[in-house]
Amino acid sequence: MIQCPCKGYMNTVFKLRVGVRGNLLRKGFWDSYKVWDLHGEVLVRVETSNIAVSDEAEDNNIEEDNITEIIHDACGYTNMEDNNSNNSVDNEEPNIHTTKFYKLLEDAETELYPGCKKVSKLSFVVKPLHLKCLNHWSNKSMDALLSFFKEVLPEGSFVPNSFYEAKKVLCDLSLGYTKIDACRNDCILYWRDYADVQACLKYGKSIWKSEEHEGKKVAHKILRHFSIKPRLQRLYMASETAKKMRWHKEENIDDGVLRHPSDSVAWKSFDARHPTFSAELRNVRLGLASDGFQPYGNMSSNHSIWPVVLATYNLPPWDCMKNPYFMMTLLIPGPKYPDNDIDVYLQPMVEELKELWDGVETYDAHSKSNFLMRVAIMWTINDFPSYENLSGWSTKGKLACPCCHKDTQSTSLRSKLCYMGHRRFLPMDHPWRRSRTLFDGKVEMGVAPNPLTGDEALVQL
Repeated sequence: MIQCPCKGYMNTVFKLRVGVRGNLLRKGFWDSYKVWDLHGEVLVRVETSNIAVSDEAEDNNIEEDNITEIIHDACGYTNMEDNNSNNSVDNEEPNIHTTKFYKLLEDAETELYPGCKKVSKLSFVVKPLHLKCLNHWSNKSMDALLSFFKEVLPEGSFVPNSFYEAKKVLCDLSLGYTKIDACRNDCILYWRDYADVQACLKYGKSIWKSEEHEGKKVAHKILRHFSIKPRLQRLYMASETAKKMRWHKEENIDDGVLRHPSDSVAWKSFDARHPTFSAELRNVRLGLASDGFQPYGNMSSNHSIWPVVLATYNLPPWDCMKNPYFMMTLLIPGPKYPDNDIDVYLQPMVEELKELWDGVETYDAHSKSNFLMRVAIMWTINDFPSYENLSGWSTKGKLACPCCHKDTQSTSLRSKLCYMGHRRFLPMDHPWRRSRTLFDGKVEMGVAPNPLTGDEALVQL
């Protein structure tokens, strides 16, 4: 229980942490409570004038702090001191991609012009672009505004010449995404070889002949694809994070206790099958998770959007499930869920993962060297209905069990299906196998079905 510092209670009522959080979100902090001394803090006596100066300095640095936070969100924690230490004789030079990113970090710390303390070179580019999005400015008006800034600000100020040039500055952050048009029936992406396709065929029947059918615009779905490669590379651009990416091999104790995915049978069997991959401990292991959600709340159950998220399992267990290390790679649009056609939308991610399996040059800030980073998906994480869409094995009907596959024992009970044969998984000498009274009046002498191998599953597919 702590005193609630919201505008309503003003430290007069004790509340639980959950209640305090709710009140602060609804009402905000008590404006007059500037020097905290009621929540266990050690109060240091400071002159009032110094407090005013520190508050003013904090306000002046808001923009710069926000820009640094954006960069940290893009690549995890990055320490500029580590980046500046790369100039040693024994260290390798960062590759082109890394050099561009470190240049952005320098721009976040560099004044817009000598003596400007409020705005850095990078924040000056980000802020107008943010205002353009919020106020729906046209590209032409943005160009005019930048031309005006160029005239007003002192010589030597970094001002882009146009909106296009400002966007190019932020390309190195890779915060954007690629829009890919998709058929409204989920049967094709207008992408790569099909970028110029004007017709869509499904079940042998033409849905439309062109983008303008009978004088009306045909509604497309738009898939958002967020590139994986730059975000994985940036995990190694920060010395602290690059060291954490080795945890699964250097600091995890292999004593038979399952405390990290690297202790699992799946991880070890993968290492045995791919020794060249496991030989480089900096190669990345990913888990893929996907499920639909209703963006407009439970009241709108007829619209669902499917994000596809990747989790990095090289990290320690207390970090691999934190937000900075989650990577959304696809945002599959609604209004209906993609069902079995989800493989159509997964194509951009699969192509990128194939490229990453072959390897991409990456700079390791911890060892100050470049290496060939390879990436593999270890497993997928989803609920049972989503498992049907991602694996191709139906989770409904008479053969719904993915473990028993074609040997699933099911019985119809009116309109429902009941799945039987669970005693097959017991040892042959177990007393329940011979019991007639506890079960269906039969003795169970069957054996547990063998799981499908990858080749067998491919033949069935």
